[in-house]
Amino acid sequence: MQEAKDHKEVEKMKKYEIALVLSSTIDDEARAATLERLKHRVERSGSAITDIDEWGKQRLAYEVQDMIEGYYYFVHFEGPEDAPAYIESHLRIYENVIRFLIVNN
Repeated sequence: MQEAKDHKEVEKMKKYEIALVLSSTIDDEARAATLERLKHRVERSGSAITDIDEWGKQRLAYEVQDMIEGYYYFVHFEGPEDAPAYIESHLRIYENVIRFLIVNN
């Protein structure tokens, strides 16, 4: 009985990716702190991070908040269906995040 329940919980976990652009005006410590906050939120959502791909400072496709560059990160995680909404609600208020997108992977 327990094994069947565990199997259902595993099925509910979906793969997601967060495309994240951080401000180019912040220092390394602030970027690291923002990523730690994001990791904490992902874990609080009941999800598990599988990979973080750092692309570094890249030119933006268009100017955002008077910036032409930003630090790009791609965070892959597995979590329940309601995890993206929870994470997005917190990403919206992070000062150093200038753009983000969460998609099914």
